[in-house]
Amino acid sequence: MEITWRGLWTLIHGMGFGALFLLGCSAAIVELWRICTLQDAPSERFDRMLRWYLLAMAVLAWLAVFSGAYIVYPWYRAAAPAGAHDLGLYPQLLLKSSPATAGWHSLGMEWKEHVAWIAPIAITMATAVFFQYGRELRRQRYLRTAVLLFAVAAFVSAGVAGFFGAMINKYAPTNGGPTITLVHVEGK
Repeated sequence: MEITWRGLWTLIHGMGFGALFLLGCSAAIVELWRICTLQDAPSERFDRMLRWYLLAMAVLAWLAVFSGAYIVYPWYRAAAPAGAHDLGLYPQLLLKSSPATAGWHSLGMEWKEHVAWIAPIAITMATAVFFQYGRELRRQRYLRTAVLLFAVAAFVSAGVAGFFGAMINKYAPTNGGPTITLVHVEGK
């Protein structure tokens, strides 16, 4: 089993940072919801743990966006040399070359480029407010609701970006670079 260097970075970006953020963010939303509905105040230990959990979510979101914008995206938009017939190393051009896949670029990638930035901004805001107010959020209904809504906005925007990223990579994967052999299988 083999993967190219660009394919590995796409995997790290999407399944490493992005999917892990989505999984963690869903748990963070559940815990923030619990704080909103609990009759008793959460323990100091729980509060401290949730702070660091939210911080980890913010870091994952920023890693996903930065790795996508500055590592994977330039490979996606790479310009083909004059006379190139094989567009396998040029995902944007490969998508645009067929009417059946052009929509994945014009709608999917254009949306993905912009909506993905909402996730780290929103989860960072939720994290900052939770660090500032912590246990006091139970008494401030509107602020507590805003933190929960920003966490949900981060989850939804990351989900939309992840969906478009997965579909785009299905039709025009970012290939190239050295090949990495993960498992060597002997011929039968």
